[in-house]
Amino acid sequence: MSKPFVMPAEWQPHERTWMAWPSSGYTLGDTEAEQHEARSTWAAVANAVVAFEPVTMLCESADIALARDFLDDRVELIECELNDAWMRDIGPTFVKDSAGKLAGVNWIFNGWGAQAWATWDKDAKTAEFIDEQLEVATIHSPLINEGGGLHVNGAGVVLLTETVQLGEGRNSTWAKEEVEAEIHAKLGTSKAVWLRRGLTRDYDEFGTRGHVDIVACFAGENKILFHSQENPEHPDFAISQEVRRTLEEAGDFELIPVAAPTTLRDDEGFVDYSYINHYVVNGGVILCGFGDANDGRAVATLQQAYPDREIVLVDARPLFARGGGIHCITQQQPA
Repeated sequence: MSKPFVMPAEWQPHERTWMAWPSSGYTLGDTEAEQHEARSTWAAVANAVVAFEPVTMLCESADIALARDFLDDRVELIECELNDAWMRDIGPTFVKDSAGKLAGVNWIFNGWGAQAWATWDKDAKTAEFIDEQLEVATIHSPLINEGGGLHVNGAGVVLLTETVQLGEGRNSTWAKEEVEAEIHAKLGTSKAVWLRRGLTRDYDEFGTRGHVDIVACFAGENKILFHSQENPEHPDFAISQEVRRTLEEAGDFELIPVAAPTTLRDDEGFVDYSYINHYVVNGGVILCGFGDANDGRAVATLQQAYPDREIVLVDARPLFARGGGIHCITQQQPA
């Protein structure tokens, strides 16, 4: 009889982190300055992570030598065809059974709801490619989904967003109960906590339409960190209050507000800068920095939430300008 698979919590031990090198499109940028910024930022995250655990970076063959110049020598490079570089969303969601056997869940990836600017013919194959590298089974799902659209506590609970899993371009013909059943079957969860929507900026052109991993995340089985916009001038002020209410009603969780950066706008409008989009590694936390007065507050809050881990800030403004953050470009392989 086959054993059920479960997605471990992110803070449980990792074998390695998987990433993808930016090689084309809006993520890389059009100008030399934009391209240098993208490469430098992806490298800064990889080089921060590899101080704690192994990192494997997928990379287009033509960019291997260039990537090597930016990356710590400990970062492993593997040739792979890519459209984009958001590994959280294009890579497998790793699960393990009770005997410790690893497998990769391959959701259907369609460019965050078949958005007009996105291409995904290569990225849709990334999860299976990684599973093949590891010689582990691929568990196929009929659900259109991305890794940034879910967060688990490793003990049966998953955070989801209605505008992602049930949104237009993804699974709008599915009933909520059908989505929950499929998520639970693949992740080994039994309870779904649904947020109504994500942060405001995430619905702009290069947004994901509501990924939960910039809104709320587990930091323990019963501990949830959530984005707290304290300035009523920002539209996320009301959204933060709604998220808190939803989480309060969801169960007996310890809720920890993480104050948003004081920066309200960039050249495009209201920002969705969020410290929630951090990445937990073996012995550390790689935290989004914004050159902001609240960076220090975030470090202190996360140090309390993760008392036995070193908090490392990496400037994430170039990532957020491209539609994501540190969590969005990393994917953990559990040990």
